[in-house]
Amino acid sequence: MGWWATLVGGTLGYMIGGPIGALIGASIGSSLGGSSGRARRGRTDPHRRAGASNAERAQLAFFAATFSVMGHISKADGRVTAEEIRLVNNVMDRFGLAGEQRRAARALFNQGKSRQFSLNGVLDQLRRECLRGSNIRRVFVEIQFEAAWADGAIHPTEGRILRHVAQRLGLSDTDFIEIERTTRAIREDHPPSASLDDAYATLGVSPNASDDEVKRAYRRMMNRHHPDKLAAKGLPDEMMKAATERTQQIKAAWDKVKAARG
Repeated sequence: MGWWATLVGGTLGYMIGGPIGALIGASIGSSLGGSSGRARRGRTDPHRRAGASNAERAQLAFFAATFSVMGHISKADGRVTAEEIRLVNNVMDRFGLAGEQRRAARALFNQGKSRQFSLNGVLDQLRRECLRGSNIRRVFVEIQFEAAWADGAIHPTEGRILRHVAQRLGLSDTDFIEIERTTRAIREDHPPSASLDDAYATLGVSPNASDDEVKRAYRRMMNRHHPDKLAAKGLPDEMMKAATERTQQIKAAWDKVKAARG
């Protein structure tokens, strides 16, 4: 929680600027409220300041973009369903968000639903701030896919936005298809242990793949979701639990495939 304590504690009083800076500034103020919120907003700087480390800026950007883009995608089909709201709450539970952080996440989600929300501006800034490698970009898109699956299906408009998000972040069509397939297999109501086909999908390979191809896919997926490596790229500490859960799901899929192949 270092980046959060640094921001709301006023020890640096920084703001990263740009669309994400505007989003987080409004959300922090909304979540804190009262005179303390106004005081902290008064100390923020609309431009990047040297006092904040690259890691802190990256984590802040990832947090703000995650919930605001989630809100934008949830509204894509014209309304936000009760299931989508439940999913957002589940995501916050997975990340262990409580108190001010949880209120800020909700405020970010609501800002993402606004017609004034700048999707491209947020994605472009996110890529500049923390997406130096493709693995962290993939994790961001995976989180958005999980949110879109909340009501049991992805609306065509949601699908178009998800593809746009992936492309804007520099992911290929092949990456997008693989993310869609793997998140479909491991979404909350359809765990990877449900079937052997789901286990293959979780690893991103066909049941017809050779043993060597399956092994390479497993190692690739574990490398992509390694919590320590993602943290170095800007994944907030609060999201480490979710990353760890994903590696456990990948390991379970690998064990299932390996057992089936003898």
